[in-house]
Amino acid sequence: MLQISQLFIYPIKSLGGIALTTAEVTDRGLKHDRRWMLVDDNNRFISQREFARMALLQMTIESDGLRVTDKSNESFILVPFEPETNIVVKATVWDDSCEGTLVSAEADKWFTRILGINARLIYMAEVSRREVDPRYAHQKEITSFADGYPFLLIGQASLDELNTRLQNQIRMDRFRPNIVFTGGEPYAEDVMPHIRINEINFYGVKRCARCVMITIDQQHATKNVEPMKILAGYRAQNNKIFFGQNLLHSGTGNISIGDALQIII
Repeated sequence: MLQISQLFIYPIKSLGGIALTTAEVTDRGLKHDRRWMLVDDNNRFISQREFARMALLQMTIESDGLRVTDKSNESFILVPFEPETNIVVKATVWDDSCEGTLVSAEADKWFTRILGINARLIYMAEVSRREVDPRYAHQKEITSFADGYPFLLIGQASLDELNTRLQNQIRMDRFRPNIVFTGGEPYAEDVMPHIRINEINFYGVKRCARCVMITIDQQHATKNVEPMKILAGYRAQNNKIFFGQNLLHSGTGNISIGDALQIII
């Protein structure tokens, strides 16, 4: 039996994740997932790929916003759920251009100080509609500031199999999934075209090509190339390394740890 074993959201793109027991599925992914993003002076997204220290910025959801804490010195800021400005900018995520609202001068000042670079925090409002790659879309689905799709699915068996090949075992958080499941063979997620969880339909549309981000230890912001090197030996195709499956979906509702994944034939 396939069951959800872990659920994660990453409210501010490329910062530490938040583990949940129940998550709300919205039109563009899990609630709060990657609805905020840090951008540079050119309004291009900032990520751990260039600034590994972002992994040390951990988040919790409070009643009045997101609490972001720097693990290295316990400095923190509370990011409100609603921006304090009405300033909308055009931001860039890879090849996509999408709108975001500047959150506050206070947030910009805090992140700039913590990261040592000019950084501004933006929020994706409901009116901002970022469509997924039309080559893979079914019904003009939308997503948040995620790299490209609303969900990333990974089987625990896939990580377990990878860890048998590594000298230093790694955690699932390296791969930043939204949904982790137990049961099934390693890499079973590669060939799941249609999954149903709690009457919500999910569709596997594209294996996830991995980047140097998987070399970053999410607990300490240190780097080790071993996972990338080992995966390149058996999970590479067309000069890309694959681990996990990107999902689209139809329907909204809640999913929880312990929910069954029903494979639809």
